[in-house]
Amino acid sequence: MKAQLHLPIRWKILVTLLIIVTSVVGIITFTMAQLFHEDKQAYIHDLTATVALGVAEESRSVLDGYQDQLVACARILTDGRLDAEEKRRLIQEFFRDSPDLVAVSLFRSGTEVATAHDSDALAAAGIGASDLADHRAWRSLPLERIAQGGPYLGNSSIASRAPLLTVALAVEPGPYGAAQIVAGLIRPDRLIHVVSRSQVFDVFLADSSGMVAAHPDPGEVARRARASVPPGLEILDLAAGVTRRYERNGVPMIGAFADVEFAGVVAGAEIPQSAAYLASRDLLERLVLAALVLLIVAAITGLAGARGLTRSLERLSHATHAIAQGDFKVHVQVASRDEIGALATSFNHMAAELDEREQALEKAQAQLIQSEKMAAFGQLGAGIAHEVKNPLAGILGCAQLSLRKLEKGTAVYQNLELIEKETKRCKTIVDNLLRFARQEQAVLEPMDVNATVEDAMAIVNHQLELNGVSLSANLEADLHQIRGNTNQLQQVLMNLFINAQQAMEGRPGSITVMTRQIDPASLEIRVGDTGPGVPDASKTKIFEPFFTTKPGGQGTGLGLSVTFGIIKDHRGDIRIEDGPEGGAVFVITLPAMEVDPLKVETERCPT
Repeated sequence: MKAQLHLPIRWKILVTLLIIVTSVVGIITFTMAQLFHEDKQAYIHDLTATVALGVAEESRSVLDGYQDQLVACARILTDGRLDAEEKRRLIQEFFRDSPDLVAVSLFRSGTEVATAHDSDALAAAGIGASDLADHRAWRSLPLERIAQGGPYLGNSSIASRAPLLTVALAVEPGPYGAAQIVAGLIRPDRLIHVVSRSQVFDVFLADSSGMVAAHPDPGEVARRARASVPPGLEILDLAAGVTRRYERNGVPMIGAFADVEFAGVVAGAEIPQSAAYLASRDLLERLVLAALVLLIVAAITGLAGARGLTRSLERLSHATHAIAQGDFKVHVQVASRDEIGALATSFNHMAAELDEREQALEKAQAQLIQSEKMAAFGQLGAGIAHEVKNPLAGILGCAQLSLRKLEKGTAVYQNLELIEKETKRCKTIVDNLLRFARQEQAVLEPMDVNATVEDAMAIVNHQLELNGVSLSANLEADLHQIRGNTNQLQQVLMNLFINAQQAMEGRPGSITVMTRQIDPASLEIRVGDTGPGVPDASKTKIFEPFFTTKPGGQGTGLGLSVTFGIIKDHRGDIRIEDGPEGGAVFVITLPAMEVDPLKVETERCPT
């Protein structure tokens, strides 16, 4: 039997959708490319003409502004009501208000009768007054043609240091009807700004002699370069914008030219034919890119839709594998109400049942392990207690016999009394250990917690001082009594003190004991130290039998488990916290004895 190709449903849907979308997008793209190919040449010509006409209109506005400035300046120079000083002041203010104007001259009957210049503007243009004088010496204006009518504009750049234009026009006749002409030397900054805004076309202005009057590269104006204006252009054609194909320096160009309607100035916009076709190709590339984006979006949409159809089945498959590996907490999201949704619901119910049984089994196993540990601990405690009771009985008997032979009040007598007392305490501890091993309850009687704390401190204080550890207490007065076993609570406190001292490993430190009444029903004992503290990983196991953080041979892991058992027998709770400045804090919470409210009120308000 031949093997069949396994193809998921979502991939079948995706492939079908992509074939349909690719066919539609391909047809649309091919049709648009054909239409664009037929229209692109006319579009480039029309766009070039539009740019040229726009530049011509803006340039004419700028040149009209220059013309108005020169007329106003001429009126100041020819006003007979103003003296020379007043004219000089007004001219200087005029230069400040017209930053493009560098110098101005007034001609009457072909002779220069007045001149003025802006020193700051000359300095900004990089020329001096002597350069301006030399320029006027060799640069002659067609005064007769200007006087007959129409303004004049020409490239008057001085060497290659600064682009300058000369604008001249006839003004009102002077005295005795003499013809007057005003000429201004102007920096074409605003014109250069107009022709520099296009990022696609090379835009320029050419004067009537064919020199560049404005160009995005000011150096072209400063060098008095020739503009690439094809010969034979007629003004009638230029008024509406005319486009030409020509070569400039051997490069095929497409250019459009328009009349600025000012002194024969022509605005030109040109672009290499290769760049024009490059723009066309760029548009086609964008069209193809849009088609690809459409395909990608269609693919993602189709994949998402197909994914939604098969997602539930995949979830069930993954969940089955997870249960096979022992993970019964897996849950399948029910996203539909069809047969697949019903199957997912049944699967979730099965997984929940298996998880409950797994947790019950783990809990039973943990209880069994804990019971085995406690049984082993009880057997070990019983054996140790039996072995220790006999030496303690001998020590107690010798101490009591020695006390009978000594006088009271002597130092030896007092030491023997202390030995007798502590031996009895050891005997009581051993008896309690035997009770713990036999799971017997200790005798609980009313007791004072503060007194028990002070007794425990007195027993271990000398040992702690020998190891450089100070022991201090902050005991709240008037604590309620509790029902407990004094010897067992002393054993708990002494165990905590000794553990804290051993954790410091010979380094100096301090242990602080604090008691306080939490509420009328409970009180708290806090034992804090400045040791290294307990790692987070050990906090959950520190009260288990045989668990210890001490090096091998230095601990059995029974102290805190016995402490935990004693506190539980007193219906209390013990937990461990991190100290505010390091170290560990053991917090013991014990239930207080019930207090008669009437008695308390009577004590507060005695009659």
